[in-house]
Amino acid sequence: MVLSLVLPVIAGVGLNFGIVIGAMAGQFAIIAVTHFKVSGFPGFMLCILLTIPIAIVCGILTSMLLNKTKGQEMISSMIAGFFANGVYQFILLFLVGTLIPLKNKALVLSRGIGIRNNVDLSTATGLKYSLDNVLKYPMFHVLAVVSAVAIIVIFIDYYIKRKNRADGNNNFKYLSYLITAGSILAVSMMAIKTNSPLLIIKLPLVTFLLIAALWLFNVLIMKTKLGQDFRSVGQDMDIAKVTGINVNRARTIAITISILLASWGQVIFLQNIGVLSTYGSHVQTALFSIAAILLGGASVIKATSGQAILGVILFHTLFIVSPKAGNNLFGDAQIGEFFRAFVSYGVIGVAIGLHEWNKIVRAARSRRRLDT
Repeated sequence: MVLSLVLPVIAGVGLNFGIVIGAMAGQFAIIAVTHFKVSGFPGFMLCILLTIPIAIVCGILTSMLLNKTKGQEMISSMIAGFFANGVYQFILLFLVGTLIPLKNKALVLSRGIGIRNNVDLSTATGLKYSLDNVLKYPMFHVLAVVSAVAIIVIFIDYYIKRKNRADGNNNFKYLSYLITAGSILAVSMMAIKTNSPLLIIKLPLVTFLLIAALWLFNVLIMKTKLGQDFRSVGQDMDIAKVTGINVNRARTIAITISILLASWGQVIFLQNIGVLSTYGSHVQTALFSIAAILLGGASVIKATSGQAILGVILFHTLFIVSPKAGNNLFGDAQIGEFFRAFVSYGVIGVAIGLHEWNKIVRAARSRRRLDT
């Protein structure tokens, strides 16, 4: 979900609050697959396939709006999300059971119209762990292998850069990478040798590989001509237009890919949770995802996939630590929850405020240059 925010930022759209539309597209697919009782990994793949046309249509419609509101994309995408939420609720509350025939007691309310508030995905025909259970392996074994491979890659990269005299022989950077990977390897080997109780923790490898593939997609697409078009449009739309780049087309592709990735992210998230809150699961997805990427060091005009991953780690750490910190410091875990909400929402406000302030400063500088 957080990775879906990277391309719109690079393309100059800003923080795409419209990813909530992608989340709703994913939930439509989950409801359809649950109705047809396709469970396990085939059900997950069917969800992924069903989200593609829905997300593409929603992405094109959203981009049509955002291309007409250049400079105000963030508030426009937020309003588009509110409108889409209304359409989503209208379809699932009123059209299902009337215009859309659906007779499934596990999904439809007792009156026969509307989808239930909560849909259980942990049943025999549900999607819970449909991706996670494909391949699991003990966490420390995985960390040991990954850290060992990372050490080899670090040495190879350092040797190549030093041979080509590139990267300014930044020894400190490579040393920090090496220490981190070595520490993880040492802790993992110690846990394996001492037969630690934590060995029962298993990682869903296929889930992590899929997330890594999405991260790699973001990295590789920026090395293509389309990715360079995104960057050019994000830096200056007028110059990009003069150089022959179709600005609206580039922005449309970036927004559509963003909403498609968000829909896949919601499917991955809900198969792990095991419960679909029909009218609530998607509501906070955009705010939390944007808060996470901002915590990772991104801004309204600059973001990377690495910042997205780091932001997710920091944001989850904040969720875990804040209640305990509030309880230890003030004797009330709820105060820690207030602090978490303050940080998660405050970082969005600060980022948007700094962006607007920067625009004002740049406009003032441009006026002074013209006057002189």
